[in-house]
Amino acid sequence: MTEETQQEMLKSIGKKDFEDLFCNIPEKFRLRREMNLPDSHSEIEVTQRILELAQKNTPANDGRVFLGAGIGPHYIPAAVTSLAGRSEFVTSYTSYQPEISQGMLQTLFEYQSLMAELLEIDVVNSSMYDMATSLAEAIRMTVRAKNRFRFLVPGTVNPEHLRVAETYTEPVDITIQKVGYDSKTGLMSLEDLQEKLDDTVAGVYIENPSHLGFLESQVDQIAELTQNAGALLVVGVDITSLGLIRPPGDYNADIVIAEGQPLGVPISYGGPLLGIFGCRNERKLVYQMPGRLVGLTRTTEEPYDRGFVLTLSPREQHIRREKATSNICSNQALMAVTAAIYTSLLGKTGFKELGETILYKANYAAKQLNDIAGVNAPAIGDAIWKEFVVQFENGVTTEQVHQALMKNNLHGGVKLTEFPELGEAMLFCVTELHTKETIDDLVDTVRSVVDGGAN
Repeated sequence: MTEETQQEMLKSIGKKDFEDLFCNIPEKFRLRREMNLPDSHSEIEVTQRILELAQKNTPANDGRVFLGAGIGPHYIPAAVTSLAGRSEFVTSYTSYQPEISQGMLQTLFEYQSLMAELLEIDVVNSSMYDMATSLAEAIRMTVRAKNRFRFLVPGTVNPEHLRVAETYTEPVDITIQKVGYDSKTGLMSLEDLQEKLDDTVAGVYIENPSHLGFLESQVDQIAELTQNAGALLVVGVDITSLGLIRPPGDYNADIVIAEGQPLGVPISYGGPLLGIFGCRNERKLVYQMPGRLVGLTRTTEEPYDRGFVLTLSPREQHIRREKATSNICSNQALMAVTAAIYTSLLGKTGFKELGETILYKANYAAKQLNDIAGVNAPAIGDAIWKEFVVQFENGVTTEQVHQALMKNNLHGGVKLTEFPELGEAMLFCVTELHTKETIDDLVDTVRSVVDGGAN
Protein backbone atom coordinates (compact mmCIF):
# COMPACT_ATOMS: atom_id res chain seq x y z
CA MET A 1 0.00 0.00 0.00
CA THR A 2 1.42 3.36 -0.98
CA GLU A 3 1.22 6.48 1.18
CA GLU A 4 -1.10 8.05 -1.37
CA THR A 5 -3.50 5.08 -1.25
CA GLN A 6 -3.52 5.16 2.53
CA GLN A 7 -4.33 8.87 2.62
CA GLU A 8 -7.11 8.38 0.08
CA MET A 9 -8.66 5.61 2.18
CA LEU A 10 -8.44 7.69 5.38
CA LYS A 11 -10.03 10.65 3.66
CA SER A 12 -12.91 8.54 2.36
CA ILE A 13 -13.83 7.46 5.92
CA GLY A 14 -13.33 10.89 7.44
CA LYS A 15 -10.05 10.22 9.27
CA LYS A 16 -6.89 12.32 9.13
CA ASP A 17 -4.36 9.90 10.53
CA PHE A 18 -3.85 6.13 10.79
CA GLU A 19 -3.86 6.44 14.61
CA ASP A 20 -7.43 7.78 14.43
CA LEU A 21 -8.57 4.26 13.59
CA PHE A 22 -7.73 3.23 17.15
CA CYS A 23 -9.25 6.16 18.98
CA ASN A 24 -11.60 3.87 20.93
CA ILE A 25 -8.64 2.01 22.47
CA PRO A 26 -7.37 3.76 25.64
CA GLU A 27 -3.79 5.00 25.39
CA LYS A 28 -2.60 2.80 28.27
CA PHE A 29 -3.48 -0.33 26.28
CA ARG A 30 -1.74 0.66 23.06
CA LEU A 31 1.55 -0.97 22.09
CA ARG A 32 4.23 1.68 21.62
CA ARG A 33 7.19 -0.51 20.73
CA GLU A 34 8.15 -2.52 17.70
CA MET A 35 6.93 -6.10 17.73
CA ASN A 36 9.63 -8.76 17.84
CA LEU A 37 8.67 -10.49 14.60
CA PRO A 38 11.04 -12.38 12.31
CA ASP A 39 11.94 -11.05 8.90
CA SER A 40 10.05 -12.28 5.88
CA HIS A 41 10.99 -15.69 4.47
CA SER A 42 10.71 -17.43 1.14
CA GLU A 43 8.02 -20.02 0.48
CA ILE A 44 10.46 -22.91 0.78
CA GLU A 45 11.77 -21.61 4.11
CA VAL A 46 8.24 -21.27 5.49
CA THR A 47 7.35 -24.80 4.29
CA GLN A 48 10.45 -26.27 5.93
CA ARG A 49 9.65 -24.50 9.20
CA ILE A 50 6.05 -25.72 9.20
CA LEU A 51 7.20 -29.30 8.55
CA GLU A 52 9.70 -28.97 11.38
CA LEU A 53 6.94 -27.89 13.77
CA ALA A 54 4.56 -30.57 12.50
CA GLN A 55 7.06 -33.31 13.32
CA LYS A 56 6.67 -32.44 17.00
CA ASN A 57 3.04 -33.62 16.89
CA THR A 58 1.97 -37.21 17.38
CA PRO A 59 -0.77 -38.22 14.94
CA ALA A 60 -4.00 -39.61 16.35
CA ASN A 61 -4.54 -41.99 13.44
CA ASP A 62 -1.41 -44.10 13.98
CA GLY A 63 -3.26 -46.72 16.02
CA ARG A 64 -1.68 -45.73 19.35
CA VAL A 65 -4.56 -43.62 20.66
CA PHE A 66 -7.22 -45.40 22.74
CA LEU A 67 -9.45 -42.39 23.44
CA GLY A 68 -13.12 -42.75 22.66
CA ALA A 69 -16.26 -41.73 24.58
CA GLY A 70 -18.25 -41.16 21.40
CA ILE A 71 -15.53 -39.80 19.11
CA GLY A 72 -12.89 -42.31 18.11
CA PRO A 73 -10.07 -42.92 15.65
CA HIS A 74 -11.23 -44.75 12.51
CA TYR A 75 -9.70 -45.47 9.15
CA ILE A 76 -10.88 -43.13 6.39
CA PRO A 77 -10.59 -44.60 2.88
CA ALA A 78 -8.77 -42.34 0.43
CA ALA A 79 -11.80 -42.28 -1.86
CA VAL A 80 -13.90 -40.65 0.88
CA THR A 81 -11.51 -37.73 1.28
CA SER A 82 -11.10 -37.35 -2.47
CA LEU A 83 -14.81 -37.33 -3.30
CA ALA A 84 -15.93 -35.26 -0.30
CA GLY A 85 -13.26 -32.70 -1.15
CA ARG A 86 -14.77 -31.88 -4.54
CA SER A 87 -15.57 -28.18 -4.84
CA GLU A 88 -19.30 -28.70 -5.40
CA PHE A 89 -19.52 -30.28 -1.93
CA VAL A 90 -16.98 -28.16 -0.05
CA THR A 91 -18.40 -24.84 -1.20
CA SER A 92 -22.09 -25.72 -0.79
CA TYR A 93 -23.80 -24.32 2.27
CA THR A 94 -27.55 -24.52 2.46
CA SER A 95 -30.22 -25.08 -0.16
CA TYR A 96 -32.51 -22.10 0.24
CA GLN A 97 -33.20 -22.13 -3.50
CA PRO A 98 -33.96 -25.77 -4.36
CA GLU A 99 -34.42 -25.08 -8.05
CA ILE A 100 -30.69 -24.34 -8.38
CA SER A 101 -29.48 -26.76 -5.66
CA GLN A 102 -30.71 -30.05 -7.11
CA GLY A 103 -27.32 -31.77 -6.91
CA MET A 104 -26.76 -30.97 -3.25
CA LEU A 105 -30.36 -31.78 -2.35
CA GLN A 106 -30.08 -35.16 -4.07
CA THR A 107 -26.86 -35.89 -2.19
CA LEU A 108 -28.51 -35.09 1.15
CA PHE A 109 -31.53 -37.17 0.14
CA GLU A 110 -29.19 -40.11 -0.49
CA TYR A 111 -27.61 -39.52 2.92
CA GLN A 112 -31.02 -39.58 4.59
CA SER A 113 -31.93 -42.79 2.76
CA LEU A 114 -28.69 -44.56 3.71
CA MET A 115 -29.00 -43.62 7.38
CA ALA A 116 -32.66 -44.68 7.45
CA GLU A 117 -31.71 -48.08 6.05
CA LEU A 118 -28.92 -48.54 8.59
CA LEU A 119 -31.09 -47.53 11.54
CA GLU A 120 -34.22 -49.24 10.20
CA ILE A 121 -36.15 -46.05 10.92
CA ASP A 122 -38.62 -44.40 8.55
CA VAL A 123 -37.48 -40.78 8.37
CA VAL A 124 -34.02 -39.23 8.84
CA ASN A 125 -33.33 -35.49 8.60
CA SER A 126 -30.37 -33.98 6.75
CA SER A 127 -28.26 -33.78 9.92
CA MET A 128 -27.68 -31.98 13.20
CA TYR A 129 -24.53 -30.53 14.78
CA ASP A 130 -23.57 -33.65 16.75
CA MET A 131 -25.02 -36.42 18.93
CA ALA A 132 -25.19 -34.14 21.98
CA THR A 133 -27.45 -31.59 20.29
CA SER A 134 -29.40 -34.48 18.74
CA LEU A 135 -30.19 -35.78 22.23
CA ALA A 136 -31.19 -32.31 23.42
CA GLU A 137 -33.45 -31.80 20.42
CA ALA A 138 -34.93 -35.28 20.83
CA ILE A 139 -35.89 -34.50 24.43
CA ARG A 140 -37.61 -31.27 23.43
CA MET A 141 -39.31 -33.10 20.55
CA THR A 142 -40.82 -35.70 22.92
CA VAL A 143 -42.11 -32.90 25.16
CA ARG A 144 -43.78 -31.15 22.21
CA ALA A 145 -45.29 -34.40 20.96
CA LYS A 146 -46.58 -35.56 24.36
CA ASN A 147 -47.08 -32.28 26.24
CA ARG A 148 -45.31 -33.82 29.23
CA PHE A 149 -42.30 -32.31 30.95
CA ARG A 150 -40.22 -35.14 32.44
CA PHE A 151 -37.62 -37.18 30.60
CA LEU A 152 -35.67 -40.24 31.81
CA VAL A 153 -32.07 -41.08 30.91
CA PRO A 154 -29.83 -43.99 31.98
CA GLY A 155 -27.46 -43.45 34.89
CA THR A 156 -24.60 -44.34 32.53
CA VAL A 157 -25.45 -41.59 30.01
CA ASN A 158 -22.57 -39.72 28.36
CA PRO A 159 -21.94 -36.81 30.79
CA GLU A 160 -21.10 -34.35 27.99
CA HIS A 161 -24.29 -35.16 26.14
CA LEU A 162 -26.26 -34.78 29.36
CA ARG A 163 -24.79 -31.33 30.04
CA VAL A 164 -25.79 -30.14 26.56
CA ALA A 165 -29.28 -31.58 27.04
CA GLU A 166 -29.66 -29.79 30.38
CA THR A 167 -28.59 -26.51 28.78
CA TYR A 168 -31.32 -26.92 26.13
CA THR A 169 -34.07 -28.06 28.48
CA GLU A 170 -33.63 -25.99 31.64
CA PRO A 171 -35.05 -22.75 30.13
CA VAL A 172 -38.31 -24.51 29.21
CA ASP A 173 -38.71 -26.26 32.57
CA ILE A 174 -38.10 -29.81 31.39
CA THR A 175 -36.94 -32.14 34.17
CA ILE A 176 -34.32 -34.76 33.28
CA GLN A 177 -34.01 -37.68 35.71
CA LYS A 178 -31.54 -40.55 35.78
CA VAL A 179 -32.63 -44.17 36.04
CA GLY A 180 -30.49 -46.45 38.21
CA TYR A 181 -28.32 -49.23 36.81
CA ASP A 182 -26.71 -52.46 37.97
CA SER A 183 -23.14 -51.79 39.12
CA LYS A 184 -21.87 -55.06 37.60
CA THR A 185 -23.78 -55.43 34.35
CA GLY A 186 -24.48 -51.75 33.71
CA LEU A 187 -28.00 -52.66 32.61
CA MET A 188 -30.79 -50.20 33.35
CA SER A 189 -32.81 -51.07 36.44
CA LEU A 190 -36.25 -52.07 35.14
CA GLU A 191 -37.67 -51.68 38.64
CA ASP A 192 -36.42 -48.11 38.95
CA LEU A 193 -37.63 -47.35 35.41
CA GLN A 194 -41.09 -48.69 36.16
CA GLU A 195 -41.23 -46.71 39.39
CA LYS A 196 -40.32 -43.44 37.66
CA LEU A 197 -42.61 -43.93 34.65
CA ASP A 198 -45.95 -42.15 34.91
CA ASP A 199 -48.17 -39.86 32.83
CA THR A 200 -45.75 -36.93 33.27
CA VAL A 201 -42.87 -38.67 31.40
CA ALA A 202 -42.51 -37.63 27.76
CA GLY A 203 -39.76 -40.06 26.85
CA VAL A 204 -37.05 -42.50 27.90
CA TYR A 205 -33.53 -42.55 26.50
CA ILE A 206 -31.20 -45.53 26.20
CA GLU A 207 -27.75 -45.86 24.65
CA ASN A 208 -26.86 -49.09 22.85
CA PRO A 209 -23.93 -49.62 22.96
CA SER A 210 -23.84 -47.53 26.12
CA HIS A 211 -21.43 -44.71 26.89
CA LEU A 212 -19.52 -47.16 29.11
CA GLY A 213 -19.25 -49.66 26.28
CA PHE A 214 -21.56 -52.48 27.34
CA LEU A 215 -24.54 -53.62 25.27
CA GLU A 216 -28.00 -52.97 26.75
CA SER A 217 -29.66 -56.39 26.43
CA GLN A 218 -33.06 -55.30 27.79
CA VAL A 219 -34.09 -53.11 24.86
CA ASP A 220 -37.34 -54.95 24.21
CA GLN A 221 -38.48 -54.75 27.85
CA ILE A 222 -37.52 -51.07 28.08
CA ALA A 223 -39.39 -50.29 24.86
CA GLU A 224 -42.50 -52.09 26.11
CA LEU A 225 -42.48 -50.38 29.53
CA THR A 226 -41.90 -46.96 27.96
CA GLN A 227 -44.59 -47.17 25.31
CA ASN A 228 -47.12 -48.79 27.65
CA ALA A 229 -46.72 -45.67 29.80
CA GLY A 230 -47.55 -43.49 26.78
CA ALA A 231 -43.98 -42.17 26.48
CA LEU A 232 -41.62 -42.16 23.49
CA LEU A 233 -38.48 -44.30 23.29
CA VAL A 234 -35.34 -42.43 22.19
CA VAL A 235 -32.34 -44.60 21.29
CA GLY A 236 -28.75 -43.46 20.84
CA VAL A 237 -26.50 -45.82 18.89
CA ASP A 238 -22.97 -46.14 17.56
CA ILE A 239 -23.76 -46.14 13.87
CA THR A 240 -20.81 -48.42 12.96
CA SER A 241 -22.06 -51.14 15.31
CA LEU A 242 -25.13 -51.78 13.16
CA GLY A 243 -23.34 -54.28 10.95
CA LEU A 244 -23.59 -56.62 13.95
CA ILE A 245 -26.18 -55.55 16.51
CA ARG A 246 -29.92 -54.98 16.12
CA PRO A 247 -30.84 -51.57 14.69
CA PRO A 248 -33.08 -49.44 16.94
CA GLY A 249 -35.99 -49.60 14.53
CA ASP A 250 -36.08 -53.36 15.13
CA TYR A 251 -37.06 -52.82 18.78
CA ASN A 252 -39.62 -50.09 18.10
CA ALA A 253 -37.61 -46.95 18.78
CA ASP A 254 -39.68 -43.80 18.21
CA ILE A 255 -36.70 -41.46 17.79
CA VAL A 256 -33.13 -42.45 16.94
CA ILE A 257 -29.94 -40.43 17.29
CA ALA A 258 -26.30 -41.20 16.54
CA GLU A 259 -22.89 -39.63 16.11
CA GLY A 260 -21.77 -39.71 12.48
CA GLN A 261 -18.09 -38.97 13.11
CA PRO A 262 -16.99 -42.60 12.58
CA LEU A 263 -18.37 -42.44 9.03
CA GLY A 264 -15.28 -40.94 7.44
CA VAL A 265 -14.99 -37.74 9.49
CA PRO A 266 -11.59 -36.99 11.11
CA ILE A 267 -11.36 -36.45 14.86
CA SER A 268 -9.98 -32.94 14.30
CA TYR A 269 -9.62 -32.02 17.99
CA GLY A 270 -13.30 -32.80 18.57
CA GLY A 271 -15.14 -31.35 15.59
CA PRO A 272 -16.89 -30.66 13.35
CA LEU A 273 -19.12 -33.62 14.05
CA LEU A 274 -22.36 -34.98 12.58
CA GLY A 275 -25.64 -35.48 14.40
CA ILE A 276 -27.81 -38.21 12.89
CA PHE A 277 -31.50 -37.86 13.73
CA GLY A 278 -34.50 -39.96 12.70
CA CYS A 279 -37.99 -40.97 13.76
CA ARG A 280 -40.97 -43.13 12.88
CA ASN A 281 -43.14 -42.02 9.98
CA GLU A 282 -45.89 -40.67 12.17
CA ARG A 283 -47.22 -37.27 11.21
CA LYS A 284 -47.10 -35.74 14.69
CA LEU A 285 -43.48 -36.87 15.06
CA VAL A 286 -42.23 -35.89 11.60
CA TYR A 287 -43.75 -32.40 11.93
CA GLN A 288 -41.95 -31.96 15.25
CA MET A 289 -38.53 -32.94 13.88
CA PRO A 290 -35.76 -30.36 14.20
CA GLY A 291 -33.46 -29.43 11.34
CA ARG A 292 -34.19 -29.96 7.65
CA LEU A 293 -35.77 -32.74 5.66
CA VAL A 294 -35.09 -33.20 1.95
CA GLY A 295 -37.91 -34.78 -0.07
CA LEU A 296 -38.25 -36.27 -3.54
CA THR A 297 -41.10 -35.54 -5.95
CA ARG A 298 -41.77 -36.14 -9.65
CA THR A 299 -44.00 -35.01 -12.47
CA THR A 300 -47.37 -36.73 -12.76
CA GLU A 301 -47.01 -37.92 -16.36
CA GLU A 302 -44.38 -39.87 -18.27
CA PRO A 303 -41.56 -39.33 -18.97
CA TYR A 304 -41.20 -38.67 -15.26
CA ASP A 305 -38.88 -35.86 -14.15
CA ARG A 306 -37.57 -36.01 -10.58
CA GLY A 307 -37.12 -33.01 -8.36
CA PHE A 308 -35.76 -32.51 -4.85
CA VAL A 309 -37.15 -30.02 -2.36
CA LEU A 310 -36.80 -29.00 1.28
CA THR A 311 -39.89 -30.67 2.71
CA LEU A 312 -39.13 -29.19 6.12
CA SER A 313 -37.23 -25.95 5.75
CA PRO A 314 -35.24 -23.84 8.20
CA ARG A 315 -36.64 -20.73 6.54
CA GLU A 316 -40.04 -21.68 7.92
CA GLN A 317 -38.45 -21.95 11.36
CA HIS A 318 -36.93 -18.49 10.99
CA ILE A 319 -40.37 -17.04 10.35
CA ARG A 320 -41.95 -18.90 13.26
CA ARG A 321 -39.30 -17.58 15.67
CA GLU A 322 -40.17 -18.69 19.21
CA LYS A 323 -42.73 -21.20 17.86
CA ALA A 324 -40.11 -22.96 15.74
CA THR A 325 -39.44 -26.64 16.44
CA SER A 326 -35.70 -26.02 16.81
CA ASN A 327 -33.10 -23.29 16.92
CA ILE A 328 -30.85 -25.41 14.69
CA CYS A 329 -31.66 -24.06 11.25
CA SER A 330 -28.48 -25.11 9.51
CA ASN A 331 -26.88 -28.54 9.18
CA GLN A 332 -23.54 -30.33 8.80
CA ALA A 333 -23.94 -30.77 5.03
CA LEU A 334 -20.30 -31.57 4.23
CA MET A 335 -20.13 -34.08 7.10
CA ALA A 336 -23.37 -35.67 5.87
CA VAL A 337 -21.97 -35.93 2.35
CA THR A 338 -18.83 -37.55 3.77
CA ALA A 339 -20.94 -40.04 5.74
CA ALA A 340 -22.96 -40.90 2.63
CA ILE A 341 -19.81 -41.53 0.60
CA TYR A 342 -18.25 -43.65 3.36
CA THR A 343 -21.43 -45.69 3.85
CA SER A 344 -21.91 -46.35 0.15
CA LEU A 345 -18.27 -47.42 -0.22
CA LEU A 346 -18.47 -49.95 2.63
CA GLY A 347 -21.88 -51.35 1.78
CA LYS A 348 -23.63 -54.07 3.77
CA THR A 349 -20.71 -56.51 3.67
CA GLY A 350 -18.19 -53.83 4.60
CA PHE A 351 -20.21 -52.71 7.62
CA LYS A 352 -20.41 -56.29 8.85
CA GLU A 353 -16.68 -56.82 8.43
CA LEU A 354 -15.93 -53.51 10.17
CA GLY A 355 -18.14 -54.46 13.12
CA GLU A 356 -16.53 -57.88 13.43
CA THR A 357 -13.02 -56.45 13.28
CA ILE A 358 -13.73 -53.95 16.05
CA LEU A 359 -15.51 -56.61 18.13
CA TYR A 360 -12.58 -59.03 17.98
CA LYS A 361 -9.91 -56.42 18.68
CA ALA A 362 -11.77 -54.76 21.57
CA ASN A 363 -12.52 -58.09 23.26
CA TYR A 364 -8.93 -59.23 22.76
CA ALA A 365 -7.67 -56.05 24.44
CA ALA A 366 -10.13 -56.41 27.34
CA LYS A 367 -9.15 -60.06 27.90
CA GLN A 368 -5.43 -59.32 27.88
CA LEU A 369 -5.87 -56.44 30.35
CA ASN A 370 -8.11 -58.55 32.57
CA ASP A 371 -5.39 -61.20 32.82
CA ILE A 372 -3.24 -58.67 34.73
CA ALA A 373 -3.59 -59.08 38.50
CA GLY A 374 -5.13 -55.89 39.89
CA VAL A 375 -6.88 -54.96 36.63
CA ASN A 376 -10.55 -55.58 35.92
CA ALA A 377 -11.68 -55.40 32.29
CA PRO A 378 -14.40 -54.98 31.30
CA ALA A 379 -15.24 -53.69 34.75
CA ILE A 380 -18.89 -53.18 33.87
CA GLY A 381 -21.05 -55.15 31.47
CA ASP A 382 -21.03 -58.72 30.19
CA ALA A 383 -20.90 -57.92 26.47
CA ILE A 384 -18.83 -55.15 24.90
CA TRP A 385 -18.28 -54.07 21.34
CA LYS A 386 -15.82 -51.16 20.89
CA GLU A 387 -15.35 -49.43 24.24
CA PHE A 388 -14.98 -50.87 27.72
CA VAL A 389 -14.25 -49.80 31.29
CA VAL A 390 -10.93 -50.78 32.90
CA GLN A 391 -10.56 -50.58 36.71
CA PHE A 392 -7.22 -50.41 38.51
CA GLU A 393 -6.80 -51.76 42.05
CA ASN A 394 -4.08 -51.98 44.72
CA GLY A 395 -3.49 -48.25 44.85
CA VAL A 396 -2.73 -47.81 41.14
CA THR A 397 -4.24 -44.58 39.80
CA THR A 398 -5.42 -43.69 36.33
CA GLU A 399 -2.94 -40.81 36.30
CA GLN A 400 -0.04 -43.25 36.81
CA VAL A 401 -1.30 -45.39 33.97
CA HIS A 402 -1.82 -42.36 31.74
CA GLN A 403 1.70 -41.01 32.32
CA ALA A 404 3.31 -44.40 31.71
CA LEU A 405 1.40 -44.82 28.45
CA MET A 406 2.35 -41.33 27.30
CA LYS A 407 6.04 -42.10 27.89
CA ASN A 408 5.61 -45.10 25.61
CA ASN A 409 3.98 -42.98 22.89
CA LEU A 410 0.53 -44.39 23.71
CA HIS A 411 -2.59 -42.51 24.75
CA GLY A 412 -4.88 -44.30 27.17
CA GLY A 413 -8.59 -44.02 27.63
CA VAL A 414 -10.81 -41.34 29.16
CA LYS A 415 -10.56 -41.06 32.94
CA LEU A 416 -14.02 -41.73 34.34
CA THR A 417 -13.92 -39.09 37.06
CA GLU A 418 -17.63 -38.39 36.56
CA PHE A 419 -18.42 -41.94 37.67
CA PRO A 420 -16.79 -42.00 41.13
CA GLU A 421 -18.59 -45.25 41.98
CA LEU A 422 -16.27 -47.00 39.48
CA GLY A 423 -13.15 -46.01 41.41
CA GLU A 424 -9.87 -45.64 39.48
CA ALA A 425 -11.26 -46.39 36.05
CA MET A 426 -10.66 -45.50 32.40
CA LEU A 427 -12.80 -45.95 29.30
CA PHE A 428 -10.74 -47.51 26.52
CA CYS A 429 -11.71 -47.46 22.84
CA VAL A 430 -10.39 -50.03 20.34
CA THR A 431 -11.14 -49.73 16.63
CA GLU A 432 -10.01 -51.18 13.31
CA LEU A 433 -6.93 -48.91 13.46
CA HIS A 434 -5.41 -50.75 16.41
CA THR A 435 -3.08 -53.62 15.58
CA LYS A 436 -2.38 -56.65 17.78
CA GLU A 437 1.16 -55.36 18.31
CA THR A 438 -0.08 -51.97 19.54
CA ILE A 439 -2.65 -53.58 21.85
CA ASP A 440 0.05 -55.88 23.26
CA ASP A 441 2.26 -52.82 23.78
CA LEU A 442 -0.58 -51.17 25.70
CA VAL A 443 -1.10 -54.27 27.84
CA ASP A 444 2.63 -54.60 28.62
CA THR A 445 2.83 -50.94 29.66
CA VAL A 446 -0.20 -51.26 31.98
CA ARG A 447 1.29 -54.47 33.44
CA SER A 448 4.55 -52.68 34.23
CA VAL A 449 2.66 -49.95 36.10
CA VAL A 450 0.51 -52.41 38.06
CA ASP A 451 3.46 -54.65 38.93
CA GLY A 452 5.25 -51.57 40.25
CA GLY A 453 2.26 -50.78 42.46
CA ALA A 454 1.48 -47.33 43.81
CA ASN A 455 5.18 -46.61 44.09
